[in-house]
Order: sequence, then C-alpha cells, then structure tokens
Amino acid sequence: MKKTQIEEMFLRLAALKPDPKGELNYRNAYTLLVAVVLSAQATDTGVNKATGPLFARADSPEKMIALGEQAVREYIRTIGLYKNKAKNVISLSRKLIDEFDSQVPQTREELESLPGVGRKTANVVLNIAFGAPTIAVDTHLFRVGNRTGLAPGETPLEVELGLEKKVPPAYKRHAHHWLILHGRYVCQARKPKCPICPIEDLCGYSEKTEAEAV
Repeated sequence: MKKTQIEEMFLRLAALKPDPKGELNYRNAYTLLVAVVLSAQATDTGVNKATGPLFARADSPEKMIALGEQAVREYIRTIGLYKNKAKNVISLSRKLIDEFDSQVPQTREELESLPGVGRKTANVVLNIAFGAPTIAVDTHLFRVGNRTGLAPGETPLEVELGLEKKVPPAYKRHAHHWLILHGRYVCQARKPKCPICPIEDLCGYSEKTEAEAV
C-alpha cells in the first residue's frame, strides 16, 4: 500500500470516528489492566458482564487481594480460562503492591513483568491509560494488516512493527482503535463487508465480496 493510500485510509477512518474508544469497561488504570488480562481469548462484551460486579467490589490491587482468588474465580467464571486468569489477577495485584507502590507501571518492560501480561496487553494499557502511540495487534488488527496490504506479516509482532513504520505520526495515537473497530465490524473474518467499507478502493484484498442482490 502506497504512502498516499495509507494517509487517505486513516483520514477516512478518523473522519468516521474522530475519538475512538476501546470497548472494555474500566474505572482506572488498574481495572483497565485487569480487564485486558481477562479479555485474552474472550469477547469484550463477555468480559464487561463479569467485571461490572467485580470492579464494584475491587477496583484496586489491595481490594482485589482482600477479595481473594476463589472469589475472583466466581466473578469471572463465565470467561474462558477463568481459573488461570483469576490466579494471574491476584498475582499481578500482589506484584503491583510489592514492587510498584500499587501503581500500574508506564513502560512496556515493567508491564510485561506482571503475571498474565504480554506485549499485546502492555500495548493496550500504554495506549488507553497513558496515551502512548502503541499498536496492540489482536486477531482483528492482524487480519486487517494482512488483508488490506497495509502491514503484511506472518506474526503479530511483524504486523505491529510494520504498522509502526507505516502509520502516519498524526494518526498513531488512535490507529490501534480504528483498525480494531474496522476489523470487528467491517473487515470481518468470514465475510468482510466490502460493499460498505469506507476504504474498499484503497484495499489490496483480492477476494472482495460484492453487494447482495435485493
């Protein structure tokens, strides 16, 4: 995809949603971190249903530790891998208290030192909580990066590094959200909605879908 096409692509996505937001509910940087950890291999909607009651009880590392792992399990039972995730939530909460003065760290390296936190989770927290121009590559971004030709890659890291190079600086702050939302609602995995896609003419996908007959 040419530089002029990339610029036009983000210009259009920005015009449609000037101030995009993530779809996970949270109260502060800590609850955002927990929500993102819980969202691995789960839908945002499913996570929000579980974390609403959970965060009403525990919105800080201290309160989460006081609640205890077994109680956390009960709150998040409807989320996949809930037992391991509950363990990670308690462990990362304890580490935040012991090593970070109960504050969510603001570097990728420190975030990745927390139980259950990988590069993608760290990038999401840095972007949403602290305004860093990071790009977290989930399945949607991976698909959009490859399908459109914007940033092809065989691994999420390759796509992330490609996007970091190609996304114009003016759009980096929100690129993560624009691309996720585009992949979630328009450039869907099984049947992309090419006829209503705002960047269809810029996209290099060779198997574009056509409008259905009325």
